[in-house]
Amino acid sequence: MLSNACKYAIRAMIYLAAGADNHLKVNIKELAAAVDSPLPFTAKIMQSLSKLGFVSSSKGPSGGFFLNTAQLETKLLDIVMAIDGPKELNGCGLGLANCNEQHPCPLHQEYKTIRERFKILLHENTIHSLAQSMKQGNSVLKNML
Repeated sequence: MLSNACKYAIRAMIYLAAGADNHLKVNIKELAAAVDSPLPFTAKIMQSLSKLGFVSSSKGPSGGFFLNTAQLETKLLDIVMAIDGPKELNGCGLGLANCNEQHPCPLHQEYKTIRERFKILLHENTIHSLAQSMKQGNSVLKNML
């Protein structure tokens, strides 16, 4: 349901949030490696997140990306809307342009339920809450082999 850019953005923000208690600034190479994302793609995503105000950054030898207190409370829905827009949250499960209540696709009713539950999940979860889950050992950002 989400683009790769959106998935990487959320993962990067969760990683930054996990280090926010220690006021850590993370450089782009470390961040890309930590969230298993290609470096150039991660740099582009982080630049966008910074311009949109979702993350903070500082330049220089001790610089990097970080989250302030307000940014920790960012809802996943805000990130998804900023990066992917409403199309993914309102679109057809089969990708049909004219799927609607009057002309539903074969998946319409079931997919509508999934979309609505997904919107609730995105609205109820913040970057901080997901980082806390990770810090407690209940979740991970990378596949462990």
